[in-house]
Amino acid sequence: MPLDLASDLPALVRELTRRADPLRLRQDVEYLADRPRSRTRAPEAMLRAEAHVRSELAAAGWRTERQPFDVRWRLGSTDRHRDQPRALTPRLHRRLTGANLVAGLPGGDDRRTVVVGAHLDTVAGCPGADDNASGVAALLEIARLVGGLPEPPAITLMFFDMEELGLIGSRFAVRRPGRTRQVAGMICLESVGFFANEPGTQLLPAGFGAVFPRAAAAVRSAGQRGDFTLVVHRRSTQTAARLWRRAASAAEPPLAVITLRDPRPDGRLGALIGLAVPAVSHLDRSDHAAFWNAGIPALMLTGTANFRNRNYHRPTDTPDTIDYRRLAALAVATAATVTFWPVGVTG
Repeated sequence: MPLDLASDLPALVRELTRRADPLRLRQDVEYLADRPRSRTRAPEAMLRAEAHVRSELAAAGWRTERQPFDVRWRLGSTDRHRDQPRALTPRLHRRLTGANLVAGLPGGDDRRTVVVGAHLDTVAGCPGADDNASGVAALLEIARLVGGLPEPPAITLMFFDMEELGLIGSRFAVRRPGRTRQVAGMICLESVGFFANEPGTQLLPAGFGAVFPRAAAAVRSAGQRGDFTLVVHRRSTQTAARLWRRAASAAEPPLAVITLRDPRPDGRLGALIGLAVPAVSHLDRSDHAAFWNAGIPALMLTGTANFRNRNYHRPTDTPDTIDYRRLAALAVATAATVTFWPVGVTG
């Protein structure tokens, strides 16, 4: 497939839109989010969710590898939901045993791959339709869309375990012994299915306007409506973020997009700065941060979670709250972005 963005990206988006199915996304979310999923609190539900993911990927022609991990003395967080005391407080985990699912198309090559990932687990007591069955369902739809292309891009799908315990699965994935294939970049799908069209539904973290005045101004000028997808990127993925925005505007329905550039560098220095600046630390709240910290270019797509969705980490985070047409458009835009990933371009 020729990579002439000026002519082929809109055509690809139209073709993928024709094939995307909001009903299929609804079915995936309803299956996954009928109960909480947690390796430590609801292990049977996690195995059930894994089986669903593997079955859907196999039907779409993907090969899935289960990559177990057993880690000790990892600093992370609790996974209590917000109605319980000490919700999401830091915790040192003595030992955690889990597994990520990693999928690729048969006949893979040595090209640098783009990882697209979403976490499979939830906090305790929460069915997690938006957080994060929406991301998992979008990732399954991306698998179907990309797998059907005549020349599929170099893409790896990752379904992370224990994100709610402190990015445990993704931290393992980026350092997994024996990992040899180079990663060109990563896209994280985090709480991407909830939209709110009413004025005043989008909140901003304390100090956000001072650190990110352009993004804050964009939210306020639109009446603080929670009707957009936030694309968080760094300099290393600025071109990819622009590409995703362009694909999203060509989708049906077109998606409102706000891009936010994190000024920190990739690597450990960026993580240390986040500890010192609370408004910036909000940008580290999903699995893309593990890739950033390992020096791998990444961006996050998100509906901003608790800054919009009152159901966040509550039992009311249910499938009936998700906008499946816009979720399908998000999957289309992501599949198109991966197909035209800007190799070697960082600004």
